[in-house]
This record gives sequence, structure tokens and C-alpha cells, in this order.
Amino acid sequence: MAKLPRITAKWAQTLDGRAAAADGSSQWITGPAARADVHRRRAAADAILVGTGTLLADDPSLTARTPAGDLLVPAGEQPVPVVVGSREIPAGSRVLAHPALGERFPAPIRLSGSDLVAELTSLGARGIDSVFVEGGPHIVSSLLRAGLVDELLVYIAPALLGGPRLAVGDLGIDTMAGIHRLEFTHTELLGPDLLIIATPAQKEIR
Repeated sequence: MAKLPRITAKWAQTLDGRAAAADGSSQWITGPAARADVHRRRAAADAILVGTGTLLADDPSLTARTPAGDLLVPAGEQPVPVVVGSREIPAGSRVLAHPALGERFPAPIRLSGSDLVAELTSLGARGIDSVFVEGGPHIVSSLLRAGLVDELLVYIAPALLGGPRLAVGDLGIDTMAGIHRLEFTHTELLGPDLLIIATPAQKEIR
């Protein structure tokens, strides 16, 4: 029986919780050491997941790379790209030339996002046991609302942006009774930036 993969959600933010400036620009909130750490963690995952919003805005390659831009692990060991949403992937998008694509995965895996539990379970059925979520606030919030995130990686820059571009969107919480409590499992300085790793304080065993 297929099971849900382990879901790790990552984002970078300023100290005041912003993931982008008011104009939408977000490169780069954190410094080289934090970005290198992200790529090392990408390389350990079976898949990298983004929403179509992030895909269309940033045209990410969704690979694990060295600071020089080379592949951090061989093509056959690169995490498989997974794209959530109904919008088409434009021709010429970098993800379409992803080095992990081939006979087993001829194209990025598409999920509609309409039933995240079922769709993520389908990834498990295809041998994907770990998913690294690089999506923006919408997809991260959807996964958090559904209780599907096993681990959070939050990279915090010592900077302030203000404005409306929060790292996490609506979680459907109206009162303190619904607050999502977390446990900090690791903290680390990466250059000037702080990495906090957290897990849900209470989570059903899947």
C-alpha cells in the first residue's frame, strides 16, 4: 500500500516574515551560505515541488547545484520536479530540461492540488519517499492547512522588508485555540542568516 512521502517545506524570509518585496522581487533574501545549504538538502530529496505561481514567476531549474552552478549530484540522482496547479508550463521553461527527466519520468510530474493527500500518496506509489517543497506562500499554506508537512526549514535573514508579501499565507486559523504549535529541532547560523528547523508539536502518525 502506497504511503505519503515525507514532506519538508522550505522558505526564506526576512526577520519580519516577508518572503519578497512589495514588487514581488525576492532574490536574494539570504546569502550564499544559506543558499548552498538549501541545495545540499535538495540533493537528499527524491523530488522538489513548486506551484505554478512560483514556476511562472521565477522559472526555476529545480536542481541541486554547487555555488558555481554545476550539478551537485549526478543527473540520475537529481530530485524529480513536481509542479502543482492547472496552468501550463511554458515552452522553454528550464524545468522542462531538468536532468532527472528521462525514461522513468519523461516530464515534470503534474499535480492539480485538488486533493493533496491522494496526489502526494500517488508520488509514494511511484517510489518518491521524500519531497522538498520550494513553492511560494500559497502551496506552503495549503500543505500546512492539510497537516501534511513533516518538517519546516526556515531561513531567516537579518533584514526587514515590511509590506504584504508574507512567507506564509492563510492557515484557516481564527482563534488561538487553533494555533499550530511547533518544536524547534535545530538552529544554525549560516553566514549572517539563521536556519531554524521545526516539526509539528502534535502530528498524527501516517
